[in-house]
Amino acid sequence: MKYTWLILLPLLAACGSEEPKAKKKPLTQNEVNDFSGEMGKWDVTRQKDEIESYIKNHQWEMAETGTGLYYMYISKGTGKTNPTDGQFVKVSYEVYLLDGTVCYTSKDKGPRDVKVGQDYVESGLHEGLKLMKAGDKMRFILPSHLAHGLTGDDDKIPPRASVMYEIELLDIH
Repeated sequence: MKYTWLILLPLLAACGSEEPKAKKKPLTQNEVNDFSGEMGKWDVTRQKDEIESYIKNHQWEMAETGTGLYYMYISKGTGKTNPTDGQFVKVSYEVYLLDGTVCYTSKDKGPRDVKVGQDYVESGLHEGLKLMKAGDKMRFILPSHLAHGLTGDDDKIPPRASVMYEIELLDIH
């Protein structure tokens, strides 16, 4: 027992001779932004692939706007003009997730008035409404960045979800 310290001395000396490990420096705001941007690009690409696969599976012919809104006419109305920012429109609608889940429908509460460009609805919906004339029935697919984004709507639409609208523009007033 007396000489146990002689055995432990080389072990203790070896433990203390390691070079200290370099500390990782925290990420800069630019590095965080770059990472977030790459994740966002990946998510947009993933959703675009998901939407295009969904459209192909349903054999729909849909056009895409520069922002990523997909749209198609179900039937044309008799209206002569498109709504502009600040005008009210009355719409009937159904909102779905791409798995077919019905989230919201005007069948429950009746048609809704929306102030184009200024109401608290999805930015993609404002964009789509401007493509319509009174009486038009259309289908829109909004990727999450045009719908409820990273957070969802805290009710029926989950985070990062694409949504589909089947919508009829009843009136512009």
